[in-house]
Amino acid sequence: MELTKRIHAFVELGKRIQNLTLTQSEFWIRQAHNQNNWFIEESIKLSLQGITHFLEKENLKKWLSDYQFKDTSPQKVGLITAGNIPLVGFHDMLCILISGHFLKVKLSSQDEFLSKQILKLLTEIEPAFTERIEIAEMLKNSDAYIATGSDNSARYFEYYFAKFPHIIRKNRTSVAVLTNEETEEDLLKLGQDIISYFGLGCRNVAKLFVPENYDFQLFMKVIEENFDPNQHHKYRNNYDYNKSIYLVNSEPHLDNEQILVREDTALVSPISVVFYERYISETDLNEKLARDAEKIQCVVSKLGNYERGVSFGKAQTPELWDYADGVDTMAFLTNL
Repeated sequence: MELTKRIHAFVELGKRIQNLTLTQSEFWIRQAHNQNNWFIEESIKLSLQGITHFLEKENLKKWLSDYQFKDTSPQKVGLITAGNIPLVGFHDMLCILISGHFLKVKLSSQDEFLSKQILKLLTEIEPAFTERIEIAEMLKNSDAYIATGSDNSARYFEYYFAKFPHIIRKNRTSVAVLTNEETEEDLLKLGQDIISYFGLGCRNVAKLFVPENYDFQLFMKVIEENFDPNQHHKYRNNYDYNKSIYLVNSEPHLDNEQILVREDTALVSPISVVFYERYISETDLNEKLARDAEKIQCVVSKLGNYERGVSFGKAQTPELWDYADGVDTMAFLTNL
């Protein structure tokens, strides 16, 4: 199948997703939520919007123009997807198929339904993809592997796939840098970077770096406008649990009845909690960011001017070329 044909199929896929009927959309949302209660309507719609943005023709052409596609026989690429946010494995599936390879995918049990619906739509648009897609429980006999998981599972993947070309991704999270110069609009956007997907994504901000004299009053007020925790019992349970722990242990924290903010040098915060750490200078800040670099997916700030930086409100809207962990998946695939 020629590259132009593959591009056309994915462009059409984007249009089909964008034009789902109300009945289809409600069915997808209901089934996905039944499979994973963290997947609420807003989360699913946000994920689908991101995918339709990926699949705009001009975006695909711009992305693919940086790569040379070989005419050699395609390889079978085994893919293990995560299930922390809706359709989190789509970008990898897109990379494998549009680069001309065969996809053999083990879907997360937390995100099977949506992924299967997307792949089904794709094969309806371009039947030639049917022979190039296999959903499997075991990924034996693949030529290369891409896997995403926890730090513990990554060690297993690295051992098991050591003899094959591979990309193994571990736990990552995102941080934000505040300077005391943020407006209320900036903080509203940052709130979405924190709260969307209930903070379960690697691009969700779990920690703030703030100046020594930072006043959280405006931040805590604005965050209230982003999210009502009572709309989701799992989130509320996490909030109540963490709050009770802090109160029982007399641990200092901030609380606006929706989110907890606590000073901590750790990078990854529990659900419903955002950590913060103070910096005394730009040099001190850069040292802290360098210290945690291998665990940071992106750095959110007003100007988005740090390494792996994005501006407020953009953490959950990556472009096709914003690769997870900074590893160029398409370069890996085109060089197999």
